[in-house]
Amino acid sequence: MKARGWIATTIVGAACVTTAAVLVHKAARSADHLDSPATKADSTIDINDVYSWVDGSNVVLAMTLYPAAPSTALFSDSAQYVFHVSSGAAYGATTGDYQVICTFTGTTSPQTAQCWGGTNEYVTGNAGTNGITSTDGKMKVFAGLRADPFFFNIDGFHNAVKDVQNLNPAPTGTTDAGCPLILATQAAQLRNDLTHGLDGGAPNDFFATFNALAIVVSIDKSLVTTGGPVLAVWASTHK
Repeated sequence: MKARGWIATTIVGAACVTTAAVLVHKAARSADHLDSPATKADSTIDINDVYSWVDGSNVVLAMTLYPAAPSTALFSDSAQYVFHVSSGAAYGATTGDYQVICTFTGTTSPQTAQCWGGTNEYVTGNAGTNGITSTDGKMKVFAGLRADPFFFNIDGFHNAVKDVQNLNPAPTGTTDAGCPLILATQAAQLRNDLTHGLDGGAPNDFFATFNALAIVVSIDKSLVTTGGPVLAVWASTHK
């Protein structure tokens, strides 16, 4: 099994179906590319990123897999791809759980997808291009090859790493979040590093030419908010 990422999402306004807001917790972790050799041994179940947001009356769940996927990339026909959604009245106090589980059959494109949303929803068919929708319309699934949406300024990152290694004076304490306590001028330099490329130029997206396999689920938020309006989302693959 591989698990990756959690995102805290808050749905605001229980009485308003079409108005909602998404808050991502400051400690959210999801990005994961170019893993160790053991993980990369089976790219079909290697999770890159996990995303979640609100679209009207629906919650959208998305995961990308297979770093630098070739045009021939397919989902594993012997794995489960799972979204885990916990809901509650407040962050860290979830009481409801909901899973969306997808499997794929076929060793050539297009593959046939099957996805179950809890005990309520089910879809099957070719989930590429236009996606597939459950009988009652409360769940829609797209699955296929897409451009990797993750933006990573690798040159700026390398510049920041170099500057962190050469901080003078060196940090002497930590913040409440456990981060090194640095001077305001040092923090400004690191921000400048991360927003620029080599020699102070424009940032360059290292993943601009990369593709990934993507599973995107749009599901009625009434199904995933039984415990309350705050959602914790993570994903896993099982083979």
